[in-house]
Amino acid sequence: MTPMPTPNTTDTTDTTGTTTPVGRAGRGVAPRRTQRWIHHWRPEDPEFWESEGRRIARRNLVWSVFAEHLGFSVWLIWSVSSAFLLAQGVDFSAQQLFVLVAIPNLVGSLLRIPYTFAVPRFGGRNWTMASAALLLVPTLGFAYAVTQPGTPYWAFCLIAATAGLGGGNFASSMANINFFFPTREKGKALGLNAAGGNLGVALIQLLLPVLVGGAGLFGLVTASDGGIHLERAAWLYAGLAVVAAVAAYLFMDNLDGIESRPRAQLAVLRHRQVRVMSVLYIGTFGSFIGFSAAMPLLIKLNFWWQPGPAAPGTGINFAYYAFIGALVGSLSRPLGGQLADRLGGARVTIAAFGGLVAGTLGIVAILARLEPARSASAVDANAELFPAFLGLFVVIFCCAGIGNGSTYKMIPAIHRVDAERATEPGTPERELALLEGTKQASAAVGIIGAVGALGGFAIPMAFNTPWVDEPLDATRAAFWAFGAFYLLCGALAWRSYLRPGSTYADARV
Repeated sequence: MTPMPTPNTTDTTDTTGTTTPVGRAGRGVAPRRTQRWIHHWRPEDPEFWESEGRRIARRNLVWSVFAEHLGFSVWLIWSVSSAFLLAQGVDFSAQQLFVLVAIPNLVGSLLRIPYTFAVPRFGGRNWTMASAALLLVPTLGFAYAVTQPGTPYWAFCLIAATAGLGGGNFASSMANINFFFPTREKGKALGLNAAGGNLGVALIQLLLPVLVGGAGLFGLVTASDGGIHLERAAWLYAGLAVVAAVAAYLFMDNLDGIESRPRAQLAVLRHRQVRVMSVLYIGTFGSFIGFSAAMPLLIKLNFWWQPGPAAPGTGINFAYYAFIGALVGSLSRPLGGQLADRLGGARVTIAAFGGLVAGTLGIVAILARLEPARSASAVDANAELFPAFLGLFVVIFCCAGIGNGSTYKMIPAIHRVDAERATEPGTPERELALLEGTKQASAAVGIIGAVGALGGFAIPMAFNTPWVDEPLDATRAAFWAFGAFYLLCGALAWRSYLRPGSTYADARV
């Protein structure tokens, strides 16, 4: 593939060797396709957008959502399957299980940076194909591990780490879709793209127990009498990964002229607002992915008691409730983007952190009344508090989802404000600055997403505090720390984006 040149104020040579104008002068040039590369993409041009841009962008959005959805499902496959390992006779402690569900989040967060770089380097369509195919590694590895009774703990951890490949898909998908849509629709488009991916968490937590025979589904399906078969879920998602790769090949597009070198993309770290937004995203997305990973185990460890693998258990079965939080967080994400489009991202983000503080303090109050689940009588007593526990977690997930949508609306808005401040309206310099701002925003999306996803590692590890012998005591201490962090994030967002007289407040970022 011929390297794509950097656009300038006069002309650019596309991959076919034809020189054509860009910027304002290029508005009369129709987009052309060469081997699934689209040249002269102009989403900010209303005429182009209404005539053909919207249709193309929406088609790419649909298949991007599908591939990202599978990535999230594979990323969180260990969150719910880890609880079933005990039912299969695997003798892992609570601390070991929390580590097992945390490892994919750590790897996924680290992979988000190179995955972001891959979109400008290889093209959004090409990288969607590759990233979907890479999901075969964690799914096939999972299928092998759970069918080998002698698989050691370190091997489980290594295979769980490969599930982080699914976490990287989010960054490349968001960076790609950011280029397709005009500024006025980015909040909604990015919110839908992210929500479709986030729903993968809820779906794997809902369907995996049914697929493996560990639970029923609303009376339509009953739990299997033949034991747990975790490998079934792995084979299903391996097949869907192949479908996603083929669909990207057939229906998605690459955009010309969005190339950027990794060093240039990493330069966005010098932007103070990128660092601020990274902290805020730890509080929103980190909470969503971290609590999604930990919630099945939290329910099982505090509301379920089973004296042995073959003995009947009693209490609240996590399989029927673990998916609810992730579902609420996923569905509320596009709402956060739409509210940010109307009210301003900073206002919505601060309100979301207010809700997170309130929900966290409520959970602390519930945890203070729980008993360690070491007997049937203890889990029976705890069961009375479960509706309040679940309801408060729904509040937390809803606020985290809204905050996810609003923060991602803020990222391109911040870079657009910077571009407009540095140039005069109606000039070629303004259009080039806006294009460069979009590139920087896409790079920032990946970096902020990577840092934010570290929260998904930190939350399960906080419940795994090695110096606290009682898991319930570790959980209580962790939620106090989470509440303090959310309060800090709200104050930081106000100071950076809503403080009277600040540039970003006037622009309603």
